[in-house]
Amino acid sequence: MASFTLRGITLDLPDSALRGTLPQALASGRYENTEADAIERHLTPSDRFLDLGAGAGYLCCLAARVVGAGAVTGVEAGPETADIARTNLALNGFGATVLHGAVVDVAHKGATVAFGVRPAFWASALKGAEDWPQNAAVTQVPALRLQDLLATHRPTVLSCDIEGAEVEVLTQALPGVRLIVTEIHPGTYGLVGTKRLFDALSAQGFAFTPHGSKGATVVFERVVE
Repeated sequence: MASFTLRGITLDLPDSALRGTLPQALASGRYENTEADAIERHLTPSDRFLDLGAGAGYLCCLAARVVGAGAVTGVEAGPETADIARTNLALNGFGATVLHGAVVDVAHKGATVAFGVRPAFWASALKGAEDWPQNAAVTQVPALRLQDLLATHRPTVLSCDIEGAEVEVLTQALPGVRLIVTEIHPGTYGLVGTKRLFDALSAQGFAFTPHGSKGATVVFERVVE
């Protein structure tokens, strides 16, 4: 077990999770730093926060520090990773909810969905246009429809890092959401998918904002006219 501290948040990760560049990113403070910057810039105490792809629970911890644990919900498809997120939230004194499952669109049928778990947990993903990610162990996980999550948890701020599935998930209706912080993956769905995502959010009144956006981390804010 290794322990890291970022922005005052302590993250414990088992040695088995420390793959690739993750140890260096954690040690240097670069882990999810652009998403963290955006969340700390925009989140207010009156918000409710939903994190799709909660990973190690870092962003949920940052959000809980602002809005309180009761207003934070994480969703994580990897079964072991969901446990890591819960452990880290508890370690930092936050009793926030972490749901195990993969977010799916309203058209999905069935109670489960196939998910590819990779040794590097942050690269685990649903099946993409080019089949499963390399070295993925395919397993069935609970299918969590976004509309049900929105109705139950009523988030005003949505964080999303789901390895390409955002182009399907975020093109659905997002009632009650005022702000989205998402990592986009043009390498997975190309310019056509990127345009589809931006166009769908624009149609719902969301505008790209440079405040907090950097590289593949993009912030959308709903325009109030």
